[in-house]
Amino acid sequence: MTVFRTKERIEAKSPEQLELMRAAGLVVAGALERVRAAIAPGVTTADLDAIAEEHIRAAGAVPSFKGYHGFPATICASVNDEIVHGIPGDRRLHDGDLVSVDCGAILAGWHGDAAFTAPVGEVDPELLELVRVTEDALWAGIAAMAVGGRLSDIGHAVEQAVRTAGDYGIVEEYVGHGIGVEMHMDPQVPNFGRPGRGPRLVQGTVLAIEPMVNHGTRHTRLLEDGWTVVTHDGTHSAHFEHTVALRSSGPWVLTAPDGGAARLAVAG
Repeated sequence: MTVFRTKERIEAKSPEQLELMRAAGLVVAGALERVRAAIAPGVTTADLDAIAEEHIRAAGAVPSFKGYHGFPATICASVNDEIVHGIPGDRRLHDGDLVSVDCGAILAGWHGDAAFTAPVGEVDPELLELVRVTEDALWAGIAAMAVGGRLSDIGHAVEQAVRTAGDYGIVEEYVGHGIGVEMHMDPQVPNFGRPGRGPRLVQGTVLAIEPMVNHGTRHTRLLEDGWTVVTHDGTHSAHFEHTVALRSSGPWVLTAPDGGAARLAVAG
């Protein structure tokens, strides 16, 4: 889940706090793994929501989205032209759809937050490329995190990865964020911009990095339910997110089972 904030204060977490956040992150990773395995034509977004909630509660955690400013579900399930914050319900997935699933959990008072976009059945190759580009952009942003670097280095890396791949729209109104004992904390983490700006990244920084990329223009529209954000031009969108801690050795992806080792090795 994403919000837009204006402050740029970075709170560093201790090694002990990072371990607690890792535990929360693994709960989220497990929930998303089970949701991904269940995605198929005919499945409803409410079915996916129930799978995520069952896993989170069985792990002794609490869904962080449910009840947040009145949001009624455990996951955000956004289909096709829905960018973020789609409300799960009786909508059935169909062959050719894209579905973005965003999930958060609280364990021992600490938050984890992650998202992915997946194809449903046989999907247009152009849309599969949109998914690939968005996920690659996420990992480019993660790889740009370094002690002593600047916050804007992340968004610059995301933007460069997307721009190099093609003519896509990078959503600007909704951004990544700090995370810890609250789901949304300072600073905001845009997915665009010039490098070398903003506060310095320090050891113990934890950020939720989450590019949202549209197949058409970057412009968005909020539906009457007050939550669901869609592309203004009706094109498809993709969304990926991880909660990432910065240690002296580099990024540690708290919501990836392997800590991000495999993808970071590829990203360099």
